Amino acid sequence: MQQNPVIQADRNSPLVPVISLSLFAVASGFLMSLIPLALDARGMSHDLASWLASVFYAGLLGGSLISARIVGKAGHRKSLVAFLIAIVGTVGLMATIASPAVWLAARFTAGVAVAGVFVVIESWLLMADTEKARAKRLGLYMASLYGGSALGQLGIGMFGTEGALPLMVVAALFSAAMFPPLVIRKGQPQSVAHTSIHFNEMKSLPAAAYIGCIVSGLILGAIYGLLPLELEAKYSHDQVGALMAIVILGGMAVQPLVSWLNSRVEKSLLMALFCLVGLLSIAMYEIATVAAGMMAGLFIMGAAAFALYPVAITLACRDLSASKIVAAAELMLLSYSVGSVIGPVIAGEAMSVEGGLMFYLVICFAATLMYMLVSTKRNRSRGANGVDAALPVDM
Repeated sequence: MQQNPVIQADRNSPLVPVISLSLFAVASGFLMSLIPLALDARGMSHDLASWLASVFYAGLLGGSLISARIVGKAGHRKSLVAFLIAIVGTVGLMATIASPAVWLAARFTAGVAVAGVFVVIESWLLMADTEKARAKRLGLYMASLYGGSALGQLGIGMFGTEGALPLMVVAALFSAAMFPPLVIRKGQPQSVAHTSIHFNEMKSLPAAAYIGCIVSGLILGAIYGLLPLELEAKYSHDQVGALMAIVILGGMAVQPLVSWLNSRVEKSLLMALFCLVGLLSIAMYEIATVAAGMMAGLFIMGAAAFALYPVAITLACRDLSASKIVAAAELMLLSYSVGSVIGPVIAGEAMSVEGGLMFYLVICFAATLMYMLVSTKRNRSRGANGVDAALPVDM
């Protein structure tokens, strides 16, 4: 059995990863919306936007295959700093060279490093002794991630999309995320023997967890990479930033509810419910005749889209020992990355017709809804009574 140095829950403080994640999320949120909107000013085609999104997630896919080994050898704190340094380098490169080839290479490299950041922070927070503690920490993780991402959208209005300044601001924010692990040297999980998940154990993880992460990638990859372009056809850049912030605030706002429901409702049924909410939100967005209705649709769409991943990852980690949490986080990130690579390309093709992006999201939500309902029925027929064994979560 392969063993690598990793983590133990004892004396594992969430302070460093949460502070660092918050700054990282502000920078990432700003950058994700900035990239598609900045192409015109730099003489690059809008068609490049879907490829930039896909190549980033391809890097995320590759990074998810190697991140756990790096974390196991270097430890969480040093790994986090190294990954952030790599990201800052890619943003600096994009700020100085406006070339499709350079931007594609930079986004791929950034994807590899971002995968490392996610594996470090997710495993750091999920290395708790009980599912109750894991759910609470994951709720904190998602709130920090989506809250920071929403705040980052406002950078579009503050710093614009032209010139090197917006990208240099992003680089400064990523650099600031290094300070917590550099300054606070205590609180990282202690190194213990980390057991990799073998192929037979991979097959034993719930299929609904894999599907949930893949679909989360399909949806979020398209939202981050292409929704700004969809909105740009109707609104100014300042308004696009604000509307993207509304989408991500929806994802942030739903996290306490996800944390509360996660241990009370069968997880496949919970994902089905959020897919249904996603379908209703798209209908609300499409039929809205006033701005308030459209914004409400985007807010609820964000809540549905960003709820799938935390439910799926807690389902995957439910019965695992602490020594296998890093490997499980890596597998779920890998699944998410597969969806994120494919999503922007398919959604980009769909955008060749009017309303194509929303139709793509409808297909994703509807297909997942049907799968999760079938999974729920199958679980109940096996005598699980539709409820996962879990501890209640104190709010």
